[in-house]
Amino acid sequence: MSMDRYCLAGCVAVACLLAACSKVEDPSLFPVFDKSTAAPPPFKAKVAANPDRNLFWGDLHIHTSLSTDAYTMGVRTLPEDAYIFARGGEIEHGAGYSIRISRPLDFAAVTDHSEYLGVVRHLDPELPLSQRSLRQRLLNDSPLRNTLAFLRTVWGFDLDSVGVPEADQITRQAWQQIIDTAQQFNEPGRFTAFVGYEWSSMPEDRNLHRNVIYRSENVPDVPFSSVDSEDPRDLWAALEQQRAQGMDNLAIPHNGNVSGGRMYDRVAYDGSAFDADYAQRRMNNEPLSEIFQVKGSSETHPLSSEEDAFAGFEIYDHLLSQKLTQSRPQGSYIRDALRTGIEMAHSEGFNPYRFGVIGSTDSHNASSPADENNYHGKLPLLDGSAGIRLGESMLLPEQRHLGKQWSAAGLAAVWAEENTRDSLFDAMRRKETYATSGPRMTVRFFGGWRYPDDLTERDNRIELADKTGVPMGGDLPASEGDAPSFAVWALKDPESGNLDRIQIIKGWVDESGQSHEKIYDVALSDQRQPDPVTGEVPAVGNTVDAKTATYRNSIGASQLAAVWTDPEFDPRREAFYYARVIEIPTPRWSTYDAVKLGLEPVDPVSIQERAVTSAIWYRPQLEK
Repeated sequence: MSMDRYCLAGCVAVACLLAACSKVEDPSLFPVFDKSTAAPPPFKAKVAANPDRNLFWGDLHIHTSLSTDAYTMGVRTLPEDAYIFARGGEIEHGAGYSIRISRPLDFAAVTDHSEYLGVVRHLDPELPLSQRSLRQRLLNDSPLRNTLAFLRTVWGFDLDSVGVPEADQITRQAWQQIIDTAQQFNEPGRFTAFVGYEWSSMPEDRNLHRNVIYRSENVPDVPFSSVDSEDPRDLWAALEQQRAQGMDNLAIPHNGNVSGGRMYDRVAYDGSAFDADYAQRRMNNEPLSEIFQVKGSSETHPLSSEEDAFAGFEIYDHLLSQKLTQSRPQGSYIRDALRTGIEMAHSEGFNPYRFGVIGSTDSHNASSPADENNYHGKLPLLDGSAGIRLGESMLLPEQRHLGKQWSAAGLAAVWAEENTRDSLFDAMRRKETYATSGPRMTVRFFGGWRYPDDLTERDNRIELADKTGVPMGGDLPASEGDAPSFAVWALKDPESGNLDRIQIIKGWVDESGQSHEKIYDVALSDQRQPDPVTGEVPAVGNTVDAKTATYRNSIGASQLAAVWTDPEFDPRREAFYYARVIEIPTPRWSTYDAVKLGLEPVDPVSIQERAVTSAIWYRPQLEK
């Protein structure tokens, strides 16, 4: 190497060292939270009961400092804070700044991890963030020092090192705190607070987590945890026993995308074959699955849905482990599970995967960070500021930089008569639900026989759609030949992007029992038409300005609707159908962060947010 090259290398090394030793100016850390001036939740009028059903928005996956991982990563908020935030009040982020949801939610559940619930907060062990807060570190320390604090937190702590002889008693007290707080904030007609927890099974780093939600305050003395058992069937047995005692409940799997193929596998936890009893128990205990959240989308994977141009949305497919291990797509995504289910229905006569979908956030900040332009991360020490998320405030390898790969998502949408525990719970049981990646677009989806072409334009469309069909989550009765029709209509979120299109995704089995899938574009904005030869639809366009993190609603539509009849229907074959509504491109959270920090935006600069409905299933009439 020449002397000039040595000099250049030396200059680069010095520059890197100086950067690593200089603090980062990060405007996302402001305004600082001030309890004395924090805005309370706004008044919310009661919503009248509606037999045609109201649309309610919520988050059934929120953690507080009662969860071990949240506390060690800098969270100090409690269940009370989570409900204040969900109702529209201002709370303190783990990095000391003020956070507030852009629009209040209608329902929520605190779902802290049942494993060692409340133990670490009670013991308050010596941690790097105990010595100096995350806010102090981010404002005053260099990326190098912040990285060392992160490593000491991740590698320097385990529950065995602090001792937990009274763990059971602490857990009972924390569980009672969760119950009492839900009771305090539950206000029928205005806001629903569900009692719940997360069961966090992780066999061989494969995510099998479930959130358990109770209909009422009638709940067990302690939650079931993966310390009791990592087998979902044992969780079901506990829930079944509770229901027999009047404690109505359901479990919601999430993050199948990082389960390594085990969440929606073709065999049970121990490798044994499914049978009809297993299928029925799974459906009874798990009528819903979570499809969007901070750790990525679980709808489908590009390797599983090669013909789906929108399959690559917010993919996070590494196991949650120290090793950088890819999660196997098969058995990890919801569309694959729905296909597996109809294959089993064809070959075995039972379907373990006839479930609906919701979104939720999995926030560990006692908050619901689902808005791209109001994103504050999931775990403070991992992604609690724009500087951390974009790799400016910590020196971590790209593949280890989890916060940079996570998503601002999602929300649960439920069609229920009224905003009460009973009504919402019943709606979730019947799977009249859908998920969004964050925006609040209104979507209705019905399937039936001989719907009129103008159904979506009629004033009594809900009554008509219900009369001869079923809503999302329902089962179509058998047909002797007529093809089913599907009515779908969508209204944009008034605070988000216009709509690009509505699609209906169909899955079916052929005569051999092999499943297939096909995506139909049933409503397009801007009068676009598919190519008459290839069938391809022109892209809607992109108005995003990455330098300012802005976009224009000059393309797309404010609402779309269609009545679509399956052109390839075979009344002898199992099938499912669900709707997907896609927005025009809008800036991703990382683009908003880059503008705050004065950096070049990183790919993807924009995303197309979406809603995905629960499916409608068709089951052929059994031969006599």
